[in-house]
Amino acid sequence: MPPSYSLYPHRVFTVNSYSTRPGDTTLVKRLALLCYSGKVMAQDYLNGLNAAQKEAVLHTDGPLLLIAGAGAGKTKTISHRMAHLMASGVPARQLLGITFTNKAASEMRERVRVLVPNGAPLLTTFHSFGVRMLREFHQEAGVPTNFSIWDRDDSIKALKSILEGLGLSSISPRSALSAISREKGKGISASEYIEQAANFRARHLAQAWERYEKTLAEERALDFDDLLLATKNLLVRSPKTLALLQDRYRYLTIDEYQDTNGVQMDIARLLAGEKKNICAVGDVDQNIYSWRGADITHLLAFEETFPGTRTILLEQNYRSTRTILAVANSIIEKNVRRKPKKLFTENETGEPIVLYPAQNEIDEAWFVAEHARRLIESGTRASNIAVLYRENFQSRGLEEAFLHLDVPYRVLGTRFFERKEVKDLLSYLRAALNPESKNDLRRIITTPPRGIGRATLEKIFTGFEADLGAAMRVKVSKFKETLESIRKSIDILPASEAVRFAFEISGMEAMFQKKSAEEHERLENIQELVNFATRYDSLAPAQGIAQLLEEAALQSDQDELDQEVAAVSLMTVHASKGLEFDAVFITGLEQGLFPSSYGDDTRDPEEERRLFYVALTRARKRLYISFARERMKYGSREYMLPSEFLDDIDRRLIEYANAKETHEKEEIIR
Repeated sequence: MPPSYSLYPHRVFTVNSYSTRPGDTTLVKRLALLCYSGKVMAQDYLNGLNAAQKEAVLHTDGPLLLIAGAGAGKTKTISHRMAHLMASGVPARQLLGITFTNKAASEMRERVRVLVPNGAPLLTTFHSFGVRMLREFHQEAGVPTNFSIWDRDDSIKALKSILEGLGLSSISPRSALSAISREKGKGISASEYIEQAANFRARHLAQAWERYEKTLAEERALDFDDLLLATKNLLVRSPKTLALLQDRYRYLTIDEYQDTNGVQMDIARLLAGEKKNICAVGDVDQNIYSWRGADITHLLAFEETFPGTRTILLEQNYRSTRTILAVANSIIEKNVRRKPKKLFTENETGEPIVLYPAQNEIDEAWFVAEHARRLIESGTRASNIAVLYRENFQSRGLEEAFLHLDVPYRVLGTRFFERKEVKDLLSYLRAALNPESKNDLRRIITTPPRGIGRATLEKIFTGFEADLGAAMRVKVSKFKETLESIRKSIDILPASEAVRFAFEISGMEAMFQKKSAEEHERLENIQELVNFATRYDSLAPAQGIAQLLEEAALQSDQDELDQEVAAVSLMTVHASKGLEFDAVFITGLEQGLFPSSYGDDTRDPEEERRLFYVALTRARKRLYISFARERMKYGSREYMLPSEFLDDIDRRLIEYANAKETHEKEEIIR
């Protein structure tokens, strides 16, 4: 029997023999004492871990690399390791965990809270961590205290105006933002890019970027990439701040390390410092974001970057059936640039993979919708079914089939915080806190209409407010009074009440009183925003609104996926990363579509295979894959060849669905 220590009748802590060295009772006693003081739950947090997970949890000092396969329990391992560090005497405040989505950070936070109810390590995203540091050390970073955060839509609108002003309409705002984002992700500033601009297009982009930075500065705003780049620059340029943070956060955990760009990797390296107490968790086989700066070499070269690294493979999968894993392993093992590993599971063998060779995209869509309906009728929850596709245009046909068959669905990608009425109200709050935010002022000046046009607003921006007529000056004064009232409410009211007050005094509430179906839906969205804001009511008033605005700006698609909603999820494979479902449909497995062919020589040729691997490993129990012999793409019908990936799947693992005539379906849809 393992040793037990009973320090209190209702708190008995048992430690299995593998958790201590022979004759070493120090850890056992310490755990018991911590349990007695309420810092650790009265349970053995090593229970339920496999050998590799236990090895990872018990590692404390020095660099640690966890190669965590899909469904291998990485979140559980990370949270239990943090519990072990706290049980070993490390204060929770010295632990920092960073990941990529609020959803992942929240899940990790809840896991740690269960294990250590009184522990509160900082578990956050890279961008949220950047906001926190830049707010705290704004003087050292050289940024405004109440800077606004521009989301992608804000940036695109600003660049659109800039490009038009420069006569560069041949450059799309989206492509310009992508190019700027890529360079910022490498740690390159606008001035550095201007110096190295070598061709005509690069020089034009440099002009736009320079004006874009000037606009950000004028409006006291930072974009997504600035939150990271400014944080890195803070750590590099302020040794005092760096030393303070290295002492504050002595144990660093970086999740999804394969997705880090150059700036994120630099932040991790700087924070780790000489102690190098850094735990990197990732999987090369799930590196699918190179197009937005994720650098696979960061994980591949981790042992060289941090000498003395302990590397542990987490290969036992707890999610999928053996059949699904066999298919996934056969796909990914053809890649060369990877850390060798092979997922295995003790789960059941499961059913064969269903392959459907459709006549066209309509036939494929109906096959998916029909089988999704059958799954729901047989007891699978709609929220546990996902349909994945390589490109967004594929969703249209799928949506039509789901509508005709009355199968509940939702398309992941339309974010709550991007709805017009929600953005309008948030802009009132941001403008109240930051009157220099022209972006927000332009948005709200006509919502609701108050007799102030954009031309008048531009006069105010350019310093000609005194030239306005008396009646117009009164209107402008009232508008400023409205913003000042909102600012005062932010300073004294809980977050939800400040939101409700802004909705009323701005005139938006009266505007929605028409009671039309559209206005009623918008009113419900505002009510939902008020409900959302209640989670910040426990914070100091101004801090609560600041947190609300931060989360709204940094929210991702996955953060808004409520898996309690009774609907099948339709999404791109990229959007599915980190999610799992009982049944998954992977559509469009055709050459040129999946794998995609962009003709980009800089693109990693192995990334499409990694993307398919990610799609396969989202499934727990059932997996359906399909391709179309012909497909309508961008206005023309093309004959398609089956994806090369299908040749790598053992035919013994596949069950072929019968092809069906599509004429009746086509007539119904038409």
